[in-house]
Amino acid sequence: MAQEDHGDYQRLGGSGRKLTIIDAVAQSIGFMGPVFSIAFLVPLLVGIISATGKGGGNAAPLSVLIAAVGVLALGWIVAQYTRKIQAAGSLYDYVTDGLGGRLGVASGLLYYCGILVLSTGLLVLIGGTIHDTLLAEFGHSYLPETVWDLLLLAILAGVLYLGVALSTRAQLTLALVSITVVLIFFIYVIIKVGSDNSVATAFKPSSSPQGWNGILFGVLYGVLLFTGFETSANLAEETEHPKRDIPRAVLFSVMAVAGFYVIGSYATVAGYHFDLEALGKNAGAPLFGLAGPAAEGGYGSVALRRLMELVVVLDMLAVLIGTAVAASRGFFAMGRDRRLPSVLGKVSGRGTPLVASTFVLAFGLLVILVTKFWTALFALPETPHYASIFYWASTFGGFALATIYFLMSIGALRGLSDTPKRALLYLAAVVGIVITLAAMFGSVYKVTAPTIYAPYAALGVFVVGLALTWVMPGRAPASTQFGELTESEQGPVRL
Repeated sequence: MAQEDHGDYQRLGGSGRKLTIIDAVAQSIGFMGPVFSIAFLVPLLVGIISATGKGGGNAAPLSVLIAAVGVLALGWIVAQYTRKIQAAGSLYDYVTDGLGGRLGVASGLLYYCGILVLSTGLLVLIGGTIHDTLLAEFGHSYLPETVWDLLLLAILAGVLYLGVALSTRAQLTLALVSITVVLIFFIYVIIKVGSDNSVATAFKPSSSPQGWNGILFGVLYGVLLFTGFETSANLAEETEHPKRDIPRAVLFSVMAVAGFYVIGSYATVAGYHFDLEALGKNAGAPLFGLAGPAAEGGYGSVALRRLMELVVVLDMLAVLIGTAVAASRGFFAMGRDRRLPSVLGKVSGRGTPLVASTFVLAFGLLVILVTKFWTALFALPETPHYASIFYWASTFGGFALATIYFLMSIGALRGLSDTPKRALLYLAAVVGIVITLAAMFGSVYKVTAPTIYAPYAALGVFVVGLALTWVMPGRAPASTQFGELTESEQGPVRL
């Protein structure tokens, strides 16, 4: 059997699956996409492309470090919950446990819709990026943009059907290759900067043009770098020892990626000699500017820049797989609990969420078609439509996830009230509440149309979720039915 039934609750994985801490780490790091984030989001941290015009400036690494501390507080809450609840619902189950079923269901719908929209927006971004990069570098894109999108969707379909063991290994391979290459390059840049290095400048609040005000705005955007750190918890019921491995995976992923972000943000500002104007000229992708030939102000060559473009695409693929896996498990969990149509809770013969995965893929196809034929939707001036779609989707997803982190932090005060570490609970909850409120504020402050419609849409989904609790009252969540995998359920990993 590829699944175990508890009553009519179908369990993912079952006797055909045994995931380890490596798989869990791969899911969290793959979702965060550290190379993709550091390649494109440093200008937002610095403040040279944000709507507010505020950011950490040359002290962006300090903003990242403070954001990492805040996310670690959220990670501690998730780690405590994973010792209590092991089910595919992840944050949906945590909010339900702390704040009750109605807020839990509304949060779950918002959370997984946020991940789904983020995933499909990323899909068209990758296809468009591959198309335009090939065209720019070689004068030929080989395939139309929409065909690249459809190829990516087909690859994603295969990964989702064949099972999470394959997806986490694909994520791990893609992420390790991209992170290793870029980390080596960042260290090379720091060495080449030589005597112009100034660690004190990077961690001094006065290095921001707006001082602490700018640093804190950098923190708002810094939190977004860690979006998805908790998604290894979605694999809890498929993991051999979730009470031990998932908490470790969550906290390790945050710390490891935080180290990468601090080094990467420092190498970027130092590589441009702490000159914000020079960095601003490469605001589209500072990493590619640093990797370019010396004649263009870089530290590499055309070949090295192309290598960086390749590894960024590889990391984007890891993020795509991670978001799709998380979304499919979330909709599966809500269907299994009868909070959404129960058909979403069906499991394939391979122990994967069959209908929920099909729904994710169908939504991806819809976004591909919309991107192709409805070119006015969310359009931004002088921006490819696929990029405009992604910017809107990432704003929606970022606001949705920040909202759920906020509700989880509040609910933890009740849901984890029996912990012997009461002082740590209060500290983590307060830090989590403050930093997620700040991230939500950063998602709407001075944001203009059409991007500002994304947070409004997210709030609309939340209201729909509340309404669903009256239409579909559901049943006890599966987290109350499943514990850690028993020995009989721990079979060999099957791809």
